[in-house]
Amino acid sequence: MIQRFIRPVVWAVLALVYVIAVLWTAGALFFDLPFPSLRTLSAIVWLSGALILPILWRRHRRGLLIVIVGFAVILMWWLMTKPANNRTWQPDVAHTAWAKINGDQVTVHDVRNCEYRTEDDFTPRWDTRTVRLSQITGMDLAITYWGSPWMAHPIVSFRFADALPLCFSIETRKSAGQQYSALRGLYRQYTLIYVVADERDSIRVRSNYRTGEDVYLYRTLASSAEARARFLEYIQTINRLRDHPRWYNAVTTNCTTSIRTQRPRNERAPWDWRILLNGKGDELLYERHLIATGGLSFSKLKQRSWINKLARAADQDPDFSRLIRANLPQTD
Repeated sequence: MIQRFIRPVVWAVLALVYVIAVLWTAGALFFDLPFPSLRTLSAIVWLSGALILPILWRRHRRGLLIVIVGFAVILMWWLMTKPANNRTWQPDVAHTAWAKINGDQVTVHDVRNCEYRTEDDFTPRWDTRTVRLSQITGMDLAITYWGSPWMAHPIVSFRFADALPLCFSIETRKSAGQQYSALRGLYRQYTLIYVVADERDSIRVRSNYRTGEDVYLYRTLASSAEARARFLEYIQTINRLRDHPRWYNAVTTNCTTSIRTQRPRNERAPWDWRILLNGKGDELLYERHLIATGGLSFSKLKQRSWINKLARAADQDPDFSRLIRANLPQTD
């Protein structure tokens, strides 16, 4: 009885794995093959072969073996493709930030601080900011939604006693003419970029200029020492990416998983499904007591943390960062 039950389940799982592998490989050929004129044809030939060969050559499963070998070869080629920083990039990701550390002082180059008129009409501006590690007082987390409550984009912002906050937004670095697609994000279409920006850029463009985007801001309970450690992790990562670019991947190397994997392995937070479905990330932080709540329930805290109205009122105000925090519970 047990064998009769297990055998079809095993075959069903193997069939599912086979279908996923075949479809993924077709996508790799269609999106990433370096010869554009052959992409569609190669994907069609692959899908046809993966369907027909196992049927025609059933003896000793030779057809299936050919497909498996083909998948392995294509996967090896795909994994060996290397990203580069020398493409023609869109203006908002034209520069990659990097930093120099001199004792307590950190000088960050290519901090984005664009002058926006609309989301797409802006004057790119890249600044150099010097901050002191000893003046980091804490870190906050902005979470932005543009549609589904299950998916969001996190932006980590570090507060300083003597300077404006500095925020880090992990994004896709798109070349000129590219649009983001979740499907393309599974392949070698975008490189990973850590945008280091003023809050009046990275947060304000989402709260004030993008249609249908909601921004929620939370104070974390990280101590000054913990915030300094996290800040240095970001600094080390941007310097590493400047010389060794990485591919973005919508599942394995995205805006949320990268925050977790940049930490030492023994210090990473326990895995949770909400790391992938990151629209529920604030709920996870609330449950783990990592954000200031002021004694509020999660639903009431989220209502208070919505900053679009405050951000639009502050807009060009030099005191933007303080004004958008007016309703947030204190960490004390």
